[in-house]
Amino acid sequence: MSTSSPQTPSVLFVCNTNGGKSQIAAALLRQAAGDSIAVKSAGLIPAHHINELAASVVEEVGADMRTEVPTALTEEVLRAADRVVIVGEAQVPVLEGVAMERWVPAEAPAELSTERERMEFLRDDIAARVAMLNDDLGTTSG
Repeated sequence: MSTSSPQTPSVLFVCNTNGGKSQIAAALLRQAAGDSIAVKSAGLIPAHHINELAASVVEEVGADMRTEVPTALTEEVLRAADRVVIVGEAQVPVLEGVAMERWVPAEAPAELSTERERMEFLRDDIAARVAMLNDDLGTTSG
């Protein structure tokens, strides 16, 4: 019962809380791909709200995640996605027939001393991966 058409790939980003990393990735892919990819995100134990600092640094690059709500990961959501990307160390159960890949964000250099600098570094690391994913899915309109 997928809402995406056969030519519209769907991507699910997963992290522990669905308040930060997976929401950053989803917001950046929505910004890059528009309607050419169906984008969702979920978490193992959803936070009560979006990480404000994450939302702020994503907003700096023109993407928006403030209206999103952390959502619990379900088997149904996992099985419905064409591509599942685990962002970080979340221990997602392996399901037969569901291909998953893991993005382990690079560790911020020690000279980045503030939380904001570390969050900007994380955003930029995820943005580079999102750009490669978008290219890989070949959804750029021409």
